[in-house]
Amino acid sequence: MPKGLVIFATRTYQTQKIAQFIAEGMRFEGYETDVMDVTGINKASMLAGYDAIVLGSATYHGEMLPSMKKFLFIAEKANLEGKAGGSFGAFGWSGEALERIFDTMKYILKMDMVPEPLRLKTAGIAGGTKMAQDYGREIAKKVVAPK
Repeated sequence: MPKGLVIFATRTYQTQKIAQFIAEGMRFEGYETDVMDVTGINKASMLAGYDAIVLGSATYHGEMLPSMKKFLFIAEKANLEGKAGGSFGAFGWSGEALERIFDTMKYILKMDMVPEPLRLKTAGIAGGTKMAQDYGREIAKKVVAPK
């Protein structure tokens, strides 16, 4: 069974809620999926064994949260090249964090990314739950389950 990991950095718990819906979508596709607060990850070895990794952060003053920025330096040491990935985030106005995370995953970590990040202001907007679940499904489908 493929394994997925959804990691989030949140201020108001909206990013955490979105993370849970993305993980649910991955589970619909047969993934064993963990959801973790980024503050609980302090070494690259904690990312071993996952087939897909999804990262999300709230945008605050045009930036990702400092805990996610710190985590990305840890992720550089984890050899995530070729693993399936995506990014997401909650935001009030602009949503720069999810774009920066996506670009870091694609160009620095060299992950196999879905076409674009998931842009959701909150988990509670009309259709938001399904959008997040579908995003999880899309990421999951990038990995072919072993036979």
